[in-house]
Amino acid sequence: MFEGEEALVGNVTAGVVRVGATVRRPAGPWTEGVDAFLWHLERAGFTGAPRALGRDEQGRQMLEYVSGEISDATGTFTVAELAEIGRMQRELHDAAAAFVPDSGTRWETPIPPDRAELVCHNDVAPWNLVRADRGWVLIDWDGAAPSSRLWDLAYAAQSMAGMSTRRDPAESAARLRAYTDGYGLDPVHGPELAVLLGRRAWAMYELLETGFRENRQPWARIFTEDGTYWRDTAAYLDRHTAVWAAALG
Repeated sequence: MFEGEEALVGNVTAGVVRVGATVRRPAGPWTEGVDAFLWHLERAGFTGAPRALGRDEQGRQMLEYVSGEISDATGTFTVAELAEIGRMQRELHDAAAAFVPDSGTRWETPIPPDRAELVCHNDVAPWNLVRADRGWVLIDWDGAAPSSRLWDLAYAAQSMAGMSTRRDPAESAARLRAYTDGYGLDPVHGPELAVLLGRRAWAMYELLETGFRENRQPWARIFTEDGTYWRDTAAYLDRHTAVWAAALG
């Protein structure tokens, strides 16, 4: 680290630092596409993402540093906050729908999407959410890539609402409904989303478990920390699919 740089600790990407009002991240094959996507969102008037600022003298990606409170991973948002965050994700999807990546754009996609409709953040979760002066802002866009609205929504709703074995299914269902009401989910898609909740959680577990078996970092480390959580959560989501479908209808 150089003078004037402050390390920013993350769970996946190493080498991220703050320099004044900017964040510097190691660039990869996906960075050009991520920057183009962020520039598009800025032009579209979406305020829930940091501004892309090009490269620094070391070739690192430069982003706006967004000051504010970073959320935790325990799903403690109020019902009103869940609706706000769901609305923000809908605004993101609507803004992203008009983005057309250049041919040959490379993306970082550790979890394959169910289908490719539009570019999504793909990790809309409490640990990537900042409560800033201008509202909710998502950080850590390295995993942005083509996906589908419902695949992205399934992960976000489960994570933000804290749907896991720690909650009674009825409470989880109410929190899920608050998030999807904020998003403006068409009830016709409720049954599909109810099924995708478990599928998306299993996809996360399989990524971590495979990374552990093949000793691929950071997935192997995260598996030792959170593998049991994702396995139990996926089973919980599958077990109560009918509850989620009723809540979403």
